[in-house]
Amino acid sequence: MAPPRSTEKRKADVLEKLRMAPDTEKDIWVASATASGEAYLIPLSFYWDGGRLTVATSKRSRTARNLQSAGVARMALGPTRDVVIIEGTLEFIPVDADDELAAAHTKAAGFDARRSGQENVYIRLTPRKIQAWREENELAGRDVMVDGRWLA
Repeated sequence: MAPPRSTEKRKADVLEKLRMAPDTEKDIWVASATASGEAYLIPLSFYWDGGRLTVATSKRSRTARNLQSAGVARMALGPTRDVVIIEGTLEFIPVDADDELAAAHTKAAGFDARRSGQENVYIRLTPRKIQAWREENELAGRDVMVDGRWLA
């Protein structure tokens, strides 16, 4: 097992993973739940703008409804031995409201949510907490962002 990474290295690795997403990781796992606690998990293509993460889905989907109700989300990127968990607050943006966002999401995700045949919505997550770890020896220092502030 490799020695645990420093917080600085983990932050750099997280940012690299998010920046490289269109080439390596197009999808992020999005967790949501109903008010009664029925959990739901789905992969969605995403776009990272350097500070916020945006996914697109049908505005009538279970995911969109659950997230709209909660106002917060938890998402996971990467394999289980190099995972990034991102939690944050949400903003819902009509797909035809911002041409720059639509173009950037289309480029990153590989499809145009405005032309998918569904009534889609962009869901933008502003990170409040980010964790990153590879092995058990990195669990203790897994927080790299807390309360919207990077720890390194």
